[in-house]
Amino acid sequence: MPHAASTAPGPVLAGAIPQQRTTPRGTGRIAVVSASVGAGHDGAATELERRLTADGFAVDRYDLMELLPAGLGRAVRDGYHRMLVLAPWAYQRIYAGTERAGGSGPVARTLLRTSEDRLLRSLRPDVGAVVSTYPGASRVLGNLRLKGRLSVPVITYLTDFSVHPLWVADGVDVHLAAHAVPAGQARAAGARDVRVCGPVTDPRFRPCDPEQRVRARMAFGLPEHAPLALLVAGSWGVGPVRKVAVELRDCGGAVPVVVCGRNENLAEQLRVDGIEYAFGWVDDMPGLMRAADVLVQNAGGLTSLEAFASGLPVASYRCIPGHGLTNAAALDEAGTAVWIQDPADLKAVLNDLIGGPLGNRQRATGLALFARNRDDGPAAEIARAHRSGLRDGTRNPPPPRRRTPRRLAATAAVASTVWACAVGAGMATTHGTSNLLRTIDHGLRLDSLAQHHTSRTGEHHS
Repeated sequence: MPHAASTAPGPVLAGAIPQQRTTPRGTGRIAVVSASVGAGHDGAATELERRLTADGFAVDRYDLMELLPAGLGRAVRDGYHRMLVLAPWAYQRIYAGTERAGGSGPVARTLLRTSEDRLLRSLRPDVGAVVSTYPGASRVLGNLRLKGRLSVPVITYLTDFSVHPLWVADGVDVHLAAHAVPAGQARAAGARDVRVCGPVTDPRFRPCDPEQRVRARMAFGLPEHAPLALLVAGSWGVGPVRKVAVELRDCGGAVPVVVCGRNENLAEQLRVDGIEYAFGWVDDMPGLMRAADVLVQNAGGLTSLEAFASGLPVASYRCIPGHGLTNAAALDEAGTAVWIQDPADLKAVLNDLIGGPLGNRQRATGLALFARNRDDGPAAEIARAHRSGLRDGTRNPPPPRRRTPRRLAATAAVASTVWACAVGAGMATTHGTSNLLRTIDHGLRLDSLAQHHTSRTGEHHS
């Protein structure tokens, strides 16, 4: 609900917003649309709101999950959560399938279309630009631009280091990326105007000196001199966290300090496992990062960016399916986080990250993401898009990408399964785990049949 690295520019096409490098203090209104799916998308939206407000803009916030009708937002969110916990193999198959297909299909589009009118009615008349930090929101806003129902620029801020094709929506004017690696992936997926502008993280995340580290360890009751590995698993605490915590402890490379997010049951299980430092939700994550020597993560989301800003080396290990694996690969390619794929390497890599040259290189690489001036940051790019929209009046959005009939059919089949599984899983919450797994299995069997049909359809069209 509303409440009051070096740039690597893409080709400038007709309708693209010019990249002027002047950022006078802004005036006007900007809307930011996110989704309460985990915490990363909302975290990026919160920091963009803070920066834009500091620059003089009025900012309205919207949650796409609240704009879906009949409680479907909660069903999608709960279904996604339960799938990650109970059937991660299904999420991996869905993620990979939609990645190959190149985007969303009719069922997903139909569900998202139900929020178009609600979002359009929610936007204030004087809004000058709209920012999305969630793929589904980008799809809704891009559709509104293509239909001519939204006459102001739409900007997508890519919150992940890997860019699934669902992130790249026709009609979006500008895509903002934290690094050249996600920028390149966005262009490969069909995005036209892509700009590298650095990450968005809370300014409380910053490097510390030895005295601040000692104070942070005392505040959390952590050992003063032992090497500490901060293990995080997102706001939901998903993935093989217990297994990783025991492996960290037993390998002898570092003492595990585990943050379980809102998963208090996981924290209790870890204490039973003999993991001494297991926390639920932590309000002072900047302080906890100051206490740590290395971050071990499994999803590659906002927490990784916060670690980079804190000067903390990062390792990806036993990642969750889908975006966890692709983010690990992208972070490794960018040189910002090492991806440990063999458990036998865990101790040696931790030692190198904590006290060796690998850790020094990663600290420097991570901090370099934030070494850009105010004129090149995400808020400055959004402000430029806002001013361009005010100057140009009703702007024509970029033309849609052309897709082959075979790709359209395959996209439809797989993306239909995404929403069927997610919504079905959410609704199955009241009927127990067995019904949930039957729902997912049934959806994937339908997906297999649909893909067989679309393969034959593609042959017919070719």
